[in-house]
Amino acid sequence: MPTKKPQSTELVEMKGHIVDSLLLPKVLDSILSRGGTYIIRELTVGQKQGDPSFAKIEVQAESPGKLAEILAEIHPHGAAPEKPLDCVFAAADVAGAFPDGFYCSTNFRTEIRIAGEWIEVQLQEMDCGIAYDPSKKTARCIPMTAPKLGEHIVIGHAGIRVFPPESEHRKANLFEFMASPVSSEKPKAVSVREIAAAMKRSKAAGEKILAVLGPAVVHTGGGELVAEMIRNGYLNVLFAGNALATHDMEESLYGTSLGVSFAHGLPTDEGHEHHLRTINTVRRHGGIRGVIAAGILKSGIMYEAAKAEIPVVLCGSIRDDGPLPEVITDALACQDAMRAKLPGTGFCLMVATTLHSIAVGNLLPASVKVACIDINPATVTKLMDRGSTQTVGIVSDAEPFLRALVNELNKN
Repeated sequence: MPTKKPQSTELVEMKGHIVDSLLLPKVLDSILSRGGTYIIRELTVGQKQGDPSFAKIEVQAESPGKLAEILAEIHPHGAAPEKPLDCVFAAADVAGAFPDGFYCSTNFRTEIRIAGEWIEVQLQEMDCGIAYDPSKKTARCIPMTAPKLGEHIVIGHAGIRVFPPESEHRKANLFEFMASPVSSEKPKAVSVREIAAAMKRSKAAGEKILAVLGPAVVHTGGGELVAEMIRNGYLNVLFAGNALATHDMEESLYGTSLGVSFAHGLPTDEGHEHHLRTINTVRRHGGIRGVIAAGILKSGIMYEAAKAEIPVVLCGSIRDDGPLPEVITDALACQDAMRAKLPGTGFCLMVATTLHSIAVGNLLPASVKVACIDINPATVTKLMDRGSTQTVGIVSDAEPFLRALVNELNKN
């Protein structure tokens, strides 16, 4: 019985380090797994480590619908049509929602084609749409809740090209090499040195270093280490929740965290009330700056952040006590507040917080290097599984990691 011949075909091209980055095998595997077939019409492999490669692939499918499905699957891996078309737009017909068929963005650098010219998409973020402003001739990623009536929204995949990160065969530094499945057996000392080096490079380049911190940073005794990094200019933006800020100030006011004494390591009398009394004191003074101005708060992460005037975004959860006046309780407002502080970020340090780490990872473009440290390997695994593939993961409790990191940062 003769084999059914494909009815629909499309020529796509791939350029760059597509072989050693395994992008080409990913594309070919995606074609087959989606029920298509392919013919490699042209393949030029770079002869030297820095040489790019080129592939022209004929993608075959049994129907136009199946072909469109395959092309959508391989598009994020850098497979673009041989003869690109201009972008297609649809006007937003419902405020706060995209038109049907909208293009779903990745966290990779993206360009769209307008009147034969490619323009770069700004504010790159995964799981968003792309809005185009004809008057300014600019494009940007926007979340699903943001479209305004009549706004130009990109639909389909025509006229869009994505630039996935390319991994060289021989990694340039350990930070790139360590971006692999998480293990508690990796050499932590070497990893900490490279993270410190990456932070120093970002600082020297004038890029912002973002910290995303959970309350275990304080519980384990790492609060002063974070405060030292702020004083030394190694943390420029802070994202956290109600708990991190509360227990940090509890330590300053009562010498405890969750009622446990830092001096003795034992619960104190009525210590379970300390975090509530801390929140109440802050609320009575109108906020964190109020307790600082009153001379009540004299140390800690929140104190140093206010003194250094670094932006702090505190995002709340359903279980928060209080919360502190600065805590944003609307989840969408939290996202917008964090987005506003991300431009210019070159490095992100995430320590001991699963939900905040994943949330911020979803907002970051792939160009921002991320170090995620948690005692639970699943935290880093989840972050990488959700698309933040630029993440280096270290399985460690917060304080030992932070102490080692500060020691490295303090070295000349």
